[in-house]
Amino acid sequence: MSSAKRPPAPEADRPRVSLALQGGGSHGAFTWGVLDRLLDDDGLSIGAISGTSAGALNGAVALSGYVTGYQASEAEHGDAHQARSDGRRHAQQALRAFWQDVSQHGPLFSPLTLQADGQLKSQFNFDQFPAYQWLNLFMRAFSPYEFNPLNLNPLRTVLERHVAVEALHTGCAHCGIPLFVTATSVRTGQARVFAAEELSLDALMASACLPFIFQAVEIEGEHYWDGGYTGNPALYPLIYHTELSDLLLVRINPLQRTEHPTRSIDIIDRLSEITFNASLIGEMRAIAFVKRLLKEDKLDRGRYKNLHMHMVADDEGMAEFNASSKFNTDWAFLQTLHKLGHRAASRWLKAHRDQVGEHSTFQIEEFFLGQPPHS
Repeated sequence: MSSAKRPPAPEADRPRVSLALQGGGSHGAFTWGVLDRLLDDDGLSIGAISGTSAGALNGAVALSGYVTGYQASEAEHGDAHQARSDGRRHAQQALRAFWQDVSQHGPLFSPLTLQADGQLKSQFNFDQFPAYQWLNLFMRAFSPYEFNPLNLNPLRTVLERHVAVEALHTGCAHCGIPLFVTATSVRTGQARVFAAEELSLDALMASACLPFIFQAVEIEGEHYWDGGYTGNPALYPLIYHTELSDLLLVRINPLQRTEHPTRSIDIIDRLSEITFNASLIGEMRAIAFVKRLLKEDKLDRGRYKNLHMHMVADDEGMAEFNASSKFNTDWAFLQTLHKLGHRAASRWLKAHRDQVGEHSTFQIEEFFLGQPPHS
């Protein structure tokens, strides 16, 4: 670990932001596409990452690739600018390799159906599959302690191949990119944020532990479930533990659904979406309140950050994929999501890249609180 070295100075030609990465199963491939675009030469400089579930996995894989590439390039060339460029390329390669591995080892069903003419067609949503509906009922009748007593989880093996834990520890000290991973304490119901030396494969597994599918992850005597219940993602580590004022949320979970759910499976899925958005909406409400008080000169600007809030999302593009598709790890689907994320990030960069460091690029009240923005 190279903690003796100072983090490199920020790149003057790349706007610098903290990233907040949502979880959402295989929909995390959308975030892969966003990160892939942000890491391009005309993208952004990443100053910190807070992630939950799939967001945490994306952050850990990207940071592992970045740190590994950065250190190798620095040792060879001794040039910080070149090292950062090489680090970004390695991060992009690491993310692609990770999602390819997920597609090869994570399928639950074959996402193929027959068209009327007998030809195979892609089917990304699983809710029409009898096997998926049966599995939903099965997992609500039996706990993972009953149907998976050996606690087998192929995700851990995938993470072992793509996450360098030591690189996560040095990400802050050597490269200036701290990673914050959120999980939910089963005992207290509170969020636990893992950072620095606390980061481990267990912490990542805890952050992505859906309680109906996997046994709770035990860390130092405490048991943890998916972090989405208490922070999807947690924003406060980026506010209190970094100096950056620009925060970019990569959102993959819909805030609104136009259709009214009537099937029990759809009702359960919508309730899950609402639950996983609740903590984020709460933090957004607090940020909006502080920003309003700062604007009215009712708070000390020396003690409170006036955050510049940004968001990359594509509700229209993601609308056709319901909650059941979060279990779909078919490579064609993951590539579709990657393309959507890449395009969404490109649109955002074209419209807002120059505004980073200047002001927010969306109104919290309008998007998260269902209120018109304050003038």
